[in-house]
Amino acid sequence: MSNKSKPILWGVRKDGRTLWTRNAVKGISVRGERRKREGRIEWRRWDPTRSKVAAALLRTRAEPASLLPNPGSTCLYLGASSGGTVSHIHDFVCGAENHHSGQLVAVEISPRMVRDLVKLSERRPGIVPVLGDARKPEHIAAFIRGKANWIHQDLSIADQAETFVRIAKSFLAAGGTGLLSLKAASERSSQGDDNSRFQRAERIIMDSDLILEERIDLTGLEEQHVVFVCSSRTG
Repeated sequence: MSNKSKPILWGVRKDGRTLWTRNAVKGISVRGERRKREGRIEWRRWDPTRSKVAAALLRTRAEPASLLPNPGSTCLYLGASSGGTVSHIHDFVCGAENHHSGQLVAVEISPRMVRDLVKLSERRPGIVPVLGDARKPEHIAAFIRGKANWIHQDLSIADQAETFVRIAKSFLAAGGTGLLSLKAASERSSQGDDNSRFQRAERIIMDSDLILEERIDLTGLEEQHVVFVCSSRTG
C-alpha cells in the first residue's frame, strides 16, 4: 500500500482512488480481481465499476465508513447476483473463517446465481445464500438471526423504493444503515426522465420512517444509478 493509503474501517482501505478489502480467503479472487500482499495480509481490489457499494464509497460526501457495516454485523443483501460485492462485504464483516462472527444473508431470485452464492458460502462461512423473492419478508425471516445492522438492496424491479421501505421496516435495526441502489431504467411504472424517477423514489423514502442521509449519483461508474443512503431512527 502507498503512503496515500488510509483505512476506512477494519479490512477496508482506500489507496488514492482505489478500494481494497482484506481477503478472507487468501490466494483466491472471486471474479478475477487483482490481489496484492502486504506482509501476511492479502488485499483484493474492489472495483467501483462492478459494485454500486464501492462506487458509493468513492462518491459519498460523508465519511465512507458510515456507509458500511462493522465487523461482526448482521447484514441483509437483496439482489446478491453471483456474489461479487457480497464477497467484499464478507471480507470485513466476517473475515477468515468468520472470526468476527458476522452474518451476511444474500437473497437472490435466480437459481443459477444462487448456485454461485452457495459455492462462495462454502469457502466463506457467514454468508447465508437464500433463493427467494426479496420483495417478500417471509422469504427472508427464517434465515436472518435478528434485525439487520445493514441492508443493501439492488433489485431490477419496478417498485424498488416501496420494496426498500417495506423491507427496512421489517428487518432494519434501530440505528441501522440501509443502502438503496436504484436503477432508473427499472422504474418502468414511472413516467418522465431518470431524474423524475429518482425524485419519486426520494419522496417515497422521505415519507417513510427512514432518515435519508444522502443521495449519491454514480454517473461515470454506474450509469442511470443513484444510491440512497438511509438510517433508521434510534428511538
